[in-house]
Amino acid sequence: MVSASFMKNNTALSDEGSNMVTKDEKAEVLNAFSASVFSSRVSCSLSSQTPELVDGGGEQNKAPIIQREMVGDLLQHLDVHKSMGPDGIHLRVLREVLTGPLSIIYQHSWQPGEVPVDWCLANVTAIHKKGWKEDPGNYRPVSLTLVPGKVMEQITPSAIMQHMKDTQVTRPRQHGFMKGRSCLTNLISFCDKVTRLVGEGKAVDVVYLSFNKAFDMVCHSILLEKLAAHGLDRSALHWVKNWLEAGPKERW
Repeated sequence: MVSASFMKNNTALSDEGSNMVTKDEKAEVLNAFSASVFSSRVSCSLSSQTPELVDGGGEQNKAPIIQREMVGDLLQHLDVHKSMGPDGIHLRVLREVLTGPLSIIYQHSWQPGEVPVDWCLANVTAIHKKGWKEDPGNYRPVSLTLVPGKVMEQITPSAIMQHMKDTQVTRPRQHGFMKGRSCLTNLISFCDKVTRLVGEGKAVDVVYLSFNKAFDMVCHSILLEKLAAHGLDRSALHWVKNWLEAGPKERW
């Protein structure tokens, strides 16, 4: 549903030459635009069939990945002054009462690779980015999802990144998605190399790539094939697959 702050905005949205002014009309226009930027399975350059999801290497009887202590630490970092999710559960309740139950839920979600349906629901607020306010394409959707689902979304990439480090998939020069590194560290490293080469009298050519709406447009089957090729276990692959296919389901 559209947030109250957005609905107080009297700006009409333009759709094929017509002005949309009511709440329902605006929601339909924004929802249609959001759906239009997603890549269809037909447009994937490789087979759209999901790759075979098999266990990677490693011990099969190792300790559970999701420990109660890990969940408790993540919950302790919740800001209790922020808004509750669509489920109406206060963040203080999650932090002080539900560590144990959530640990069990997360483990039962991770092992079979199943994502609870409720985690895929989201209330969406339209935030104006820039440009003409009547253009639906100039709004960025911000999703308000269930907090337990967002906590699980912190656990999953941590497990995947640990696997990538253990198998040396990530390179020493990688700065994106690496703890302790950022755009700034990447820029410093880049400038250091360029200035050194220029100082040596060598020519330097730079190619910049910009991925527009990369998350929306990525082909899911290609992503899963990449993850499977790097030896992720079946639970991780199934969880990522179900998360990509199931949600989030946006409600303007």
